[in-house]
Amino acid sequence: MAAPRGSRAVETVDVHAAKDLIRSGHLYMDVRTAEEFKQGHLENALNVPYMVSTPQGRVKNPEFLEQVSSVCQKDDHIVVGCQSGVRSLHASVDLLSADFKNIKNMGGGYAAWVEKGFTVEKPKVEL
Repeated sequence: MAAPRGSRAVETVDVHAAKDLIRSGHLYMDVRTAEEFKQGHLENALNVPYMVSTPQGRVKNPEFLEQVSSVCQKDDHIVVGCQSGVRSLHASVDLLSADFKNIKNMGGGYAAWVEKGFTVEKPKVEL
């Protein structure tokens, strides 16, 4: 069955491909919460949370697309990642639906990146 007219399937890449894309100039957008991001993240990552914490629990960030549009252009090449690859997949769908053209989802997310031993930025520990 074909995808609905006008919609595009999200392309998911593994962390090795994502690393190569980032090295070649793609932006990396981390859609984890600000709290998760502060615990460690990829170098030069943009943090635009897809979910936000509320007193009722986590909900989809109602300003997600607006916040992305304030830091990225619709024709930027962007790799989207989260903790495990689920939120980033949903975020990628939303971005493609909003006419962002060059979106790739990083399968496995930050957890897979760390598991492969790739470089991350961690908070400085004060002694």
